[in-house]
Amino acid sequence: MKRAIKFYIATVLIFAMSSCGEQFLEVLPEDNPVLDGFYQNKEQIRTVTATLYGRPWFNFNDKFSWAAGDGLSGDMYQDYQDEGQFFFFTFTPANSIVSNSWASLYSIIARTNVILADMPRIAGGYGVPEADINAGLAEARFFRGMAYYFLAEYWGDVPIVEDPASIIAGGDYKLPRNTYKSVLQYTANDFAYAAEHLPTSDSPGRVTSWSAKGMLAKVKLTQASDLSDPNSSANFAEAAALAKDVIQNSGYALMANYEDLFKPENDNNSESLFALQWISGAWGTGNSRQAVFARSSIITGNSEAWGGGKSMTYDYVRAMDANDGNLDSVILDKRQPWIFMTVGDFYPDMNTDEGGYLYEIVSRDEDGNQLEYKSPVCNNIKKYVVGSQDDIGASVINQASPLNQYMLRLADVYLIFAEATLGAGGSTTDGEALGYFNEIRARAGLNPRTSISFMDILTERRMEFGAEGINWFDVKRFYRRSPSEALDYLNDQERAYRVEAIDGATQADENNPAFYEVVEPDSPVVISAADMELPVPENEVVANPRLSEEPVEWIFE
Repeated sequence: MKRAIKFYIATVLIFAMSSCGEQFLEVLPEDNPVLDGFYQNKEQIRTVTATLYGRPWFNFNDKFSWAAGDGLSGDMYQDYQDEGQFFFFTFTPANSIVSNSWASLYSIIARTNVILADMPRIAGGYGVPEADINAGLAEARFFRGMAYYFLAEYWGDVPIVEDPASIIAGGDYKLPRNTYKSVLQYTANDFAYAAEHLPTSDSPGRVTSWSAKGMLAKVKLTQASDLSDPNSSANFAEAAALAKDVIQNSGYALMANYEDLFKPENDNNSESLFALQWISGAWGTGNSRQAVFARSSIITGNSEAWGGGKSMTYDYVRAMDANDGNLDSVILDKRQPWIFMTVGDFYPDMNTDEGGYLYEIVSRDEDGNQLEYKSPVCNNIKKYVVGSQDDIGASVINQASPLNQYMLRLADVYLIFAEATLGAGGSTTDGEALGYFNEIRARAGLNPRTSISFMDILTERRMEFGAEGINWFDVKRFYRRSPSEALDYLNDQERAYRVEAIDGATQADENNPAFYEVVEPDSPVVISAADMELPVPENEVVANPRLSEEPVEWIFE
């Protein structure tokens, strides 16, 4: 699988208004010999679709996914330049990360559209069986669906690009935005096709019909969250049925230990329904999360460690403490050391040459020189931080670790089922919903619940998927259910609180939590309805003024 991903095919359609102005659509002529030389058999189709699993997602995964997914939701504290603008809701249409991610997602759509437009004709001409052609189409549509899902949930109304050749023939490259509901339904249609035509099993890392059903369940849950929609109840029911099918019939299973989910040797494990496939050593083909999350070179073994100023927020830490049901301030949740490191946590698999890594608020060498500095909330991110080359036996240079990036795992589907079963209700005691919900809590070492509300599910999702870049989508479903309550939830967070040493604390006290206090921000972060969707990048609007017009419905055939 990972070898296949190294291949790259030159037949790419590019959607990049910012770099090409009006010439944002490029296609190869149908008689291009390079294009017609591919798709001669099932293996060649799969070689092309394999290129969709890694490199095209790099700009989305590198900064945007966590800066927006964990920053907007109030889970990860960061204040560095464009990254920090998501956390503080100060982003503008000129934010470079917004622009790069928009271009990245449309580049993925462009690649899939090339496959969808040309592969059936060429492969059919070579006599490739229809089932193999449909499977290739399904794989491409799965990835197109993923890209549109992210576009819809972050930007709301965005252009749908389906048939670039016709757009070019028409001569009008300035596309309007389509409505959020249209884009979400378009996404659902892609996942439905993928669910029907993908195989039920495949080589490790490849998406299957179960991957597509899991994502379709999430999209149906998202559609259902608009409680004013007359189809809301039906969408809740469909989301629950799809999730239950995946849980009971797919053969996937939860990993027994949460920590094992985030070890490179467990890539493509029994819980992984879809993950970006990364390889080590080369920038753009590996997972850059360690480089941007790791606290120091003591952990990475090289200079790529830019996470010293990133923490899980004070609000997140307090929520984790409250979620375990314990009345004192000791966090009992077994997930904590694998989401964020705090004082006293020890990791025998990192810094192995020195016997392991002990987390201290401040660490010093024998001469008293600081090696690691205090973070904003006295914790640092652990998830996706794997250690040095000596620790894992693989290169971690060039911002490239081999740890895959989860996009959908079975625990997500468990909680989708619970939320869909709850539906529009205030709480539920449904036995199946509680069973799956409590399996997630049991793995975390927490006591079961006998009744669950939407806020219980939201909180459990927040804990389970902390630092995985998906919790903003949960907040957005909350916002679809009840805009005022969701805004209250965001504005009531102790979002920008920091932890600082108390007056009179000395160097001898620097690793004693008792000598630190919580400091409120001078100005609280205030979030309004206008902040719930990202702005279309400034350069895109300059190239295509129609992006600032009112969106239009997509006409489904």
